[in-house]
Amino acid sequence: MEKLIAFQELARKNGFADVEETDNGTVLWLRRPTANAEDRMCIDSGANSATVFWATIPWKINSKTFRVASELEQWFALMAKQAAIAGNT
Repeated sequence: MEKLIAFQELARKNGFADVEETDNGTVLWLRRPTANAEDRMCIDSGANSATVFWATIPWKINSKTFRVASELEQWFALMAKQAAIAGNT
C-alpha cells in the first residue's frame, strides 16, 4: 500500500489529477492535460505498478510501466529535462 501511495503522490506532484477509481478500489486512473492531448496514468494495486500513457503526433499512444516509485520519479525528471531542452531549440 505504501508503494501505491508513493505513486499517487508523485503523480499529483507532476500535474496529474484523479479521474476515477474502480468499484473495488484496485485501479485508480489519473490525467494531466498537455498541449496536444492529455496524459493518463493507471495505478494498479493488483499488479502493484503504475503505467503512464501519452500521445505523440501523429496519434501514437506510448506507455511505460513502473514497479518502483523512484523509477517513476526519475522518468518524470528526464521527461521534464527533455521538454526544457526541446523548448530552448
